[in-house]
Amino acid sequence: MMTTTTTISSPTLSLSLSPTCHSRFHPNPISSISPFNKIKLITPQRRSIFTFTMEAVDSSSSSSISNNNNSNSNSSVWKQLQKGIAEFYDESSSLWENIWGDHMHHGFYDPDSTQVSLSDHTTAQIRMIEEALRFAGMTSGGDDEMEVVDVGCGIGGSSRYLANKFNAKCEGITLSPVQAQRANQLAFAQGLAHKVSFQVADALEQPFEDGKFDLVWSMESGEHMPDKQKFVSELVRVAAPGGRIIIVTWCHRDLEEGEESLQEWEQNLLKKICDAFYLPAWCSTAHYVKLLQSHSLEDIKSADWSANVAPFWPAVIKSALTWKGFTSLLRAGMKTIKGALAMPLMIEGFKKGVIKFSIITCRKPPLSSSS
Repeated sequence: MMTTTTTISSPTLSLSLSPTCHSRFHPNPISSISPFNKIKLITPQRRSIFTFTMEAVDSSSSSSISNNNNSNSNSSVWKQLQKGIAEFYDESSSLWENIWGDHMHHGFYDPDSTQVSLSDHTTAQIRMIEEALRFAGMTSGGDDEMEVVDVGCGIGGSSRYLANKFNAKCEGITLSPVQAQRANQLAFAQGLAHKVSFQVADALEQPFEDGKFDLVWSMESGEHMPDKQKFVSELVRVAAPGGRIIIVTWCHRDLEEGEESLQEWEQNLLKKICDAFYLPAWCSTAHYVKLLQSHSLEDIKSADWSANVAPFWPAVIKSALTWKGFTSLLRAGMKTIKGALAMPLMIEGFKKGVIKFSIITCRKPPLSSSS
């Protein structure tokens, strides 16, 4: 079968990509693409210096998990998915830190922002934290020391920021041993080891007692949870009476009246992303809201911040097309490379309204004075 080879250019290097089908990938990486199986690095002098072939993406261990994860077979697949997630972040976290710093999440931008620099993106990542706190009504801490859990903590950027902002005690959990180790190293280096700590743990079976945390923080970790009902139940369980829950996550669009599922092309697009990023089935913002409502929580609200994160993925792609970015990508390993090649699919999903970047917040009811 005839295939098309395409080149993506930047001031320092270009990539020659051979897709597995006829889809065209343009220098402006916005259009629909297919997974690539051959990559060639080309210098500005037009000399090919590196070529390798990728394996086909194995979709059997990611998007096949449903939201209702009750069977033994699904439990086994979740274990496989956990392993894939841990290995993905074991590989990619040092690359991300090397280029983007402490925070492994989107930035928050003014809508239609253009020509933003790397320093602007770093500022936008901090702004994402501040905007999430503001949306949840948490502009200041209380008189007592606040306790925070960072569910899906990455290398601990949010935890350290929250510890400094609120003089809080923070505990972070991640599936990645590499992330947990690095997060603890950074906490020690920044003089915060007495305030923040990190460990490897499952967000669906958190190693904390009931009602422990004043703030339950989940910044872009819900995407990886195969059982959203159990995920939400765990967030509610560990929240203290009167505590806040903040979930910032990728969702698919809400279904319209009369729709029972996404359209086939939308499901196919999300499946490709799932395969690359080790994600189970997606859910909508409305589904998260319903799950929170089932726990009789207070002040449940949500917002679509898709327009505010629009500059992020093009910036990530641009950073990958620097010499530093690409050589770091090659060192990171195949799982990271597969994820990087799926980034234009994220842009396509956002542009076509299939993917929504959402915030959902609520408050656990305080104990009554009589209890």
